[in-house]
Amino acid sequence: MNSTLGLGAFPHRRTFGVLTASLLTFSVHAAPLTRDNGATVGDNQNSQTAGANGPVLLQDVQLIQKLQRFDRERIPERVVHARGTGAHGTFTVTNDLRDLSKAKVFAAGQVTPVFVRFSAVVHGNHSPETLRDPRGFATKFYTSDGNWDLVGNNFPTFFIRDAIKFPDMVHAFKPDPRTNLDDDSRRFDFFSHVPEATRTLTELYSNSGTPASYREMDGNGVHAYKLVNAKGEVHYVKFHWKSLQGIKNLSPKQVATVQGQDYSHMTNDLVTNINKGNFPKWDLYIQVLNPQDLSKFDFDPLDATKIWPNVPERKVGQMVLNRNPANVFQETEQVAMAPANVVPGIEPSEDRLLQGRVFSYADTQMYRLGANALQLPINAPKVAVNNGNQDGAMNVGATQSGVNYQPSRLQPREEPQSARYSELALSGSTQQAKIQREQNFKQAGDLYRSLSKQERQDLIDSFGGSLATTDDESKHIILSFLYKADPEYGTGVTNVAKGDLSRVKALAAKLVD
Repeated sequence: MNSTLGLGAFPHRRTFGVLTASLLTFSVHAAPLTRDNGATVGDNQNSQTAGANGPVLLQDVQLIQKLQRFDRERIPERVVHARGTGAHGTFTVTNDLRDLSKAKVFAAGQVTPVFVRFSAVVHGNHSPETLRDPRGFATKFYTSDGNWDLVGNNFPTFFIRDAIKFPDMVHAFKPDPRTNLDDDSRRFDFFSHVPEATRTLTELYSNSGTPASYREMDGNGVHAYKLVNAKGEVHYVKFHWKSLQGIKNLSPKQVATVQGQDYSHMTNDLVTNINKGNFPKWDLYIQVLNPQDLSKFDFDPLDATKIWPNVPERKVGQMVLNRNPANVFQETEQVAMAPANVVPGIEPSEDRLLQGRVFSYADTQMYRLGANALQLPINAPKVAVNNGNQDGAMNVGATQSGVNYQPSRLQPREEPQSARYSELALSGSTQQAKIQREQNFKQAGDLYRSLSKQERQDLIDSFGGSLATTDDESKHIILSFLYKADPEYGTGVTNVAKGDLSRVKALAAKLVD
């Protein structure tokens, strides 16, 4: 308490002990959490859903207002994914998916122009690219049905499963607002309450958290999406980009060497290789589940903190990046990626994190770039836009019609039945509760055991070094998560972090996976 409050707040030093005691008492009997309007928040951990497995509800004002407020924290830099590198290219379908989706982008032989924005996630616009971080892998497909954005990361899973926790997570990752310095203890204070993050934290502190280049990493849609075919049949899918350049990451020792030579090593690598004609390529694969298969897993397949083990992959096509931006600001910085940009045949699933991102990403891009962000050349679809939207800052349209409403007989705008969303049967009541099948630790252990002996040691050293400086209680809770995932893993990190192994074992014994 003394180190964080500072004596400057107390004019009479002799009363410091009394004041500190009163503050400690207050921290035990804390005031209720409220929204900005002062109303008390009843649940800040779970979004409201339509039943146990249904979509998130728009009436959840805590979720909506929290995301809106978070999206407007910084201008003009992105709150997350601030440092980015972009490139143009094409996506060519090699294996027809029309049995699964009516989206034309998946028709056999279809060639679709794309723009990809790679990025850091947490760190700022001019941060070194060697810093440990997930990497954004966002692809805008300029399809003949309109623009489709597949917005993901190099990791196949995410830290949280509910969008209501996204602002909290990013705040914990960002520098301390008092000092603007990174502080591992703040992150682990948060994640000690979030056991579902264990697998993704393992990925982050492995060498996957420091990729050697954007060309030499995979990409993932992370979330489950729905594909809907012409018959109205629905399948759940996950998207995976597989690098044809192979996977290459930096070890902790290599990070220090590379950062001393080039703090833009990933951008330099991509720009240089494309300029040389060494065009990077990725194959796109999907995993497919029938709706009735969702109940057959011992975890929730729509949970963004999970992979789908033992579900076969099906190749879709190949992406080639063959042109650098002509102007980085006008293209890479102004590109507005959002999971809300889907086309008929591709829909969001009931994944609670995706449901929030569908709103939040489009909202934050509109805040950054204005109401007419999608009129910018990098964001404009290749097909005609035909709606009643009008005016707003920086509107460069050339609308001549007087009909800015719908329906109208003067200028009809039809609503094709084929563009309607699929239907989802619902049951139960509205609720705010955790998902029913969490399984927070098993996949973290599977990931640890899949690493080589050297990769395991690098992970243990990196994770343990960060944990060593955090508060004692949070440290041992995190260590118990790792021990529950794999005893060797937890023991190794405990030794590096100078934890108490007997205490870690006792805490882990109370955990249920």
